[in-house]
Amino acid sequence: MLRGRITNYRTGPKSQTPKECLIEFETVNSAALAGKLVGQKVTWKHGDSSIVGKVRGAHGKNGIVRVRFSRGVPGQAIGSIVKLSS
Repeated sequence: MLRGRITNYRTGPKSQTPKECLIEFETVNSAALAGKLVGQKVTWKHGDSSIVGKVRGAHGKNGIVRVRFSRGVPGQAIGSIVKLSS
């Protein structure tokens, strides 16, 4: 299982989307490797609750990916660990 860290929400000039986050995985360091993760599921757990999302695409050239979650992710999730499950 691959572990990653939520770095931020996906933001625009005037808004941010709490359902989409930017995630940096441990061993992924290029856009080509990030592209192979598209479609896989990501789980964020906090206590006994969890939010599931899906990798939607790469973000930039350094291996960061965009993940759309089923519900909005709370602000306390930024900087926390997520797990990738195929």
